[in-house]
Amino acid sequence: MILFPAIDLKDGQCVRLKLGEMDQATVYNDDPAAQARAFADLGFPFLHVVDLNGAFAGRSVNGAAVEAILAAVAGRMKVQLGGGIRDLEAIEGWLAKGLARVILGTVAVRDPALVKEACRRFPGRIVVGIDAKGGKVAVEGWAEGSELSAVDLARKFEDAGVAAIVYTDIDRDGILKGLNMPSTLELARAVSIPVIASGGLASIDDVKAMLAPQARLLEGAITGRALYDGRLDPREALALIAAAG
Repeated sequence: MILFPAIDLKDGQCVRLKLGEMDQATVYNDDPAAQARAFADLGFPFLHVVDLNGAFAGRSVNGAAVEAILAAVAGRMKVQLGGGIRDLEAIEGWLAKGLARVILGTVAVRDPALVKEACRRFPGRIVVGIDAKGGKVAVEGWAEGSELSAVDLARKFEDAGVAAIVYTDIDRDGILKGLNMPSTLELARAVSIPVIASGGLASIDDVKAMLAPQARLLEGAITGRALYDGRLDPREALALIAAAG
């Protein structure tokens, strides 16, 4: 199981939102590269980065911050990035700069064929981000809803070669309610693509839940506010994961 610490970028700073609301941002660090380095020093193997401004703008906005993060953890930590990446040129450009994986969210709804083409060109390096509110997919930085279910969207990419799905429960994001394990496991059982749980991880109990036998089919979970607020001890969490094998 991989525990992904999250860095959400807004106006060049490391922030956390509540329920995806841009005006509900708490700034935790004005130096994202230093934050990434701190996560690498703790021993996290993989970093999850989101360009929040980019998700709304439809293009990368915090590119300089992302490049600084990549330079800070080069050779020590893999990085996956989402937010505003909407075309093949942007995907190729970011992968060339050292990202391990690119996360495609809105474009997975708007243009599934582009995602499939990206998977063909860059095998093992394309992740689909599925953000759901009440079980229905939201796009454009969660600003727009849809009638598409998370499971139906995931099934569109069943044989495309998607490396993983990041499934975010918007109703839990940033408010420490705990992971939505029932919905996440429902999605994971519906497809053969590895699923990463996101939204609401609150404490070591969520990490323990991820290590339970029924959750072993998940690739991992993303943690944000619980880490920044000190509710989750990173060393304890990583030791627990290592002990579980």
